[in-house]
Amino acid sequence: MTKKVFVLFPDGVGLRNFALTNFKNEGEKQGFDVWYWNNTDFSLADNLDFQEVKIEDKKTSAMTQLYSRVRKSKDLDFWTKKFDDQVYQTYKFPLPYNGIKNILKSTFISSYIGLGSSEKDIIRLREKIKNEERSTSKFKYCKNQLELHKPEMVLCTSQRATQAIAPLLAAKDLGITTATFIYSWDNVPKAMLVVETDYYFVWSDHMKKELLYYYSFISEDQVKVTGTPQFEPHFDSSLILPKVDFFKENNLDIKKKYICFSGDDETTSPLDQFYLEDLAKAVRQLNKENYNLGIIYRKCPVDFTARYNAVLERYKDVIVPIAPIWEPIGENWNQIVPSKEDFKMLINVCVHTELVTNVCSSTVFDFVIHDKPCIYYNYEQPQLKKGIRDIGQNYNYVHFRSMPNDNAVVWAKSKSELKDKVQLLLDNNINPVPITKKWFSKIVGENPSKASETIWKNINALLNA
Repeated sequence: MTKKVFVLFPDGVGLRNFALTNFKNEGEKQGFDVWYWNNTDFSLADNLDFQEVKIEDKKTSAMTQLYSRVRKSKDLDFWTKKFDDQVYQTYKFPLPYNGIKNILKSTFISSYIGLGSSEKDIIRLREKIKNEERSTSKFKYCKNQLELHKPEMVLCTSQRATQAIAPLLAAKDLGITTATFIYSWDNVPKAMLVVETDYYFVWSDHMKKELLYYYSFISEDQVKVTGTPQFEPHFDSSLILPKVDFFKENNLDIKKKYICFSGDDETTSPLDQFYLEDLAKAVRQLNKENYNLGIIYRKCPVDFTARYNAVLERYKDVIVPIAPIWEPIGENWNQIVPSKEDFKMLINVCVHTELVTNVCSSTVFDFVIHDKPCIYYNYEQPQLKKGIRDIGQNYNYVHFRSMPNDNAVVWAKSKSELKDKVQLLLDNNINPVPITKKWFSKIVGENPSKASETIWKNINALLNA
């Protein structure tokens, strides 16, 4: 008998992994009846011809948002004490105090946080959040949908969205098996586990250890290592264009070799445009030495600032922007979603460039699949002043401790050495790729091309247990 599975999209971040890859086809190949339980404004039925059930009631409890902010802070405070490590404090964002509503909310949050952060406090807070969400009309709405459609499992595509709490609680109350996918490689130590499910699908053994390390209420048999569909398209050779065609389509000079500058969001790298300028200056210097180089600038898909414009204009002799093919389906960052065409674009940028440079981006993994090295910028810009975040903080985060050693990437630790580091890579005098691949395997798992297949095999095993 065909088993019906609801794939829950609480927001748009999961679309890339679970709608635009081969995930659905693989599920159907294994005999599942795949339905998308869609809380976003993006219509999977209209755009992709998928079976979907739309969640029209999106109203969470007002207290859920407040309690969730408190819960994250309490988790981070608890881990700071438990592991004697101040890094967890750097994952906090300042509370807003502009306007009466923000003052009242932030005062409530800070007061609640100030009461302490024991493990028992956190457990009680999680129960408060569940009680709040069970009292909403959304909970009743989702429960009615589940009673009507009767899926055997609900798989949530991201563990970090409060919009997922009510649907998953409704499923659990009806005895439906629930699972959630851990969305990103840095999410566990950042205290971004918002939902509780029967099972947790993680990228790798490393992420499984992390989940068990931080959350005592999760048992080992609840965590399934599956990989992530995020990187699967990189292994589809049919998406790779001949170099001549790719260069022609994107107005690139076939005689040049290109370096990719992968842009960051404004929070991660607020002075990112100046790193692009530093690379452009280095390329101009190298071109005087007959290297004949160019730069492909691929912006961060959720960055809509104008901060790069002056640099792009000033260095248009060496920089060619190739924008990601993402589309807004709402006003928030997690409602900016990729298209299938962008997978192809990213893959061809990886294939047809010599290396990638950026500030601490996970694009290091996209490029190393194609044997391309990465330079990480790790120096302050002179424009840094009070109120602007120093990028050096990023490299102290827990997920960067997973590097096999410092040679997994090439570090540009000053403006003056950037040119030399680029030159060393171009001349094949250094090659971090073998170590980067070890890092990739540790984070992503041993079978990155088979994640969708592995997820469905795990679902099958759980439903047949």
